[in-house]
This record gives sequence, structure tokens and C-alpha cells, in this order.
Amino acid sequence: MEATRDDVERRREIVPLSKLEAALRERPESRPFQEALTRPGVSVIAEHKRRSPSAGAIREGSTVEDIVRAYEAGGAVAVSVLTDQPHFGGALEDLRIARSVIDIPVLRKDFIVDGYQVIESAAWGADAILLIVAALEPQELAELHAHARELDLDVLVEVHNGEELEAALDAIEPDIIGINNRDLTDFTVDTARTHDLLTDVPAGKTVVAESGFYARDQVDELERVGCDAVLIGEALMRSDDLAAATRALAGPTAGDPH
Repeated sequence: MEATRDDVERRREIVPLSKLEAALRERPESRPFQEALTRPGVSVIAEHKRRSPSAGAIREGSTVEDIVRAYEAGGAVAVSVLTDQPHFGGALEDLRIARSVIDIPVLRKDFIVDGYQVIESAAWGADAILLIVAALEPQELAELHAHARELDLDVLVEVHNGEELEAALDAIEPDIIGINNRDLTDFTVDTARTHDLLTDVPAGKTVVAESGFYARDQVDELERVGCDAVLIGEALMRSDDLAAATRALAGPTAGDPH
């Protein structure tokens, strides 16, 4: 988080807020991220991820264009693009490219801690952003969430445990709640977190299960317990055939234009 705050200050000097705000005037109409997640069955959000702190480099040599097009062809309803550079090797340019070559919504996944990043997300083409409850004070969460909604950005509010879920519900009225099964202290994954926390999520919320999912039977179980969507990154990025792997998780009719 400290690295992110330092990087935001650096970017603010290079690209002043006034320049970002000017870019917003040329921004295309946003695509409804939440609406895409609430279709029948469990919707797949497929993630573009260059590398991770725990796994190192992933799928070197592939282009953003090829990856996100394959995800769309395979039936993903949205794409998540990691833009954090120091830890995940991402870039805002990845976000812009993804948005320009596919027709489905694009989520900017990053450590968003400053209002500058919210405007930046909209200016670079995001339809939605991620806010991590563990990384923000309640007031920061409320301000960033409100700012995003003012810019017509949907917000995926990520929690890891019951305390964070309660904090999110107290601070804001989140429409989309992501339950991340990864422990941020040691990177271990326990998919039981989704099942345990799901019962505490109020009715009417759109719920996204994150981390640790790679098989169709897991997706079927998520549908059975009432999840709306699943975010899958590394399992897809490492597959030989991205479109086929996405289709296998999204279901037999996913990606079918008819």
C-alpha cells in the first residue's frame, strides 16, 4: 500500500488531475458491469494477470489483445485487468487496450487508495473498479465508493472475513461484494471462506467468489449456494487454450452468439 501511494504521487506529477478530467469528456459510454454478473448461472470474470508475488511470471510473451479476446470468445461476461506494476507487472495501458478490443465490461484491479486513481480508472476506460476493505479506513472506503459511483463506475468491494464484511456494510451500501479466499498475509487459499461468508451477505447483493477456483464442479457448487459470479485468473492464464478453458468454466452455451 505504501508503494502504491508513492506511485500515485509520482503519476499525479506526470499527469495532472486536470488532464485526467479533460480525458473524461472523451470517455465512451460505460458498460454495465454489475448487470453482466447477474445473468442466469454463475458468470465468469476472466482476469489478465502478467505475474503475481506468489507465482512469479505467468504466460510470458502473450499480448493483452489475444488474451482478452479469447476470454470473450469463451463466454466470460467481463474481464479483470491487473494494472499494478510493482507486484503484478500490469499497466494502465493494458486496461486501455483491453477496453478497445472487446465488447464486455472491464474491471480495473489495483490497490486503489486515492481519488486520483478513481478518475484515472474512468479516464483509461474502466467500467468498474476494485476496492479492498482491508486496505482502507471506513471513511476512505465510503469516499472512494461514492466518487466511483458519481463517475458511473461499478465497484467490486472485496472482503476476506466477517469483520471486513461488517465494516463494508456499515460504511457503504455495496451492490457488489467480492469474497476473496486468499489470505493476504501468507497467500494461502481456502475456498471455504466463500461458503462461510456467503450466509452473512444480505439478500439482494451481487456476490463474486475470488481466488482458488479452477474446475467446473466448483463453479456448479457456487451456483448451488447462490453466488452470482466467479473471478478466475491464474487457472485461465496458464491454460493451453484460453477460450476453451473459459468455456469449460462458463458452461456449454457460453460464448454462443445464438
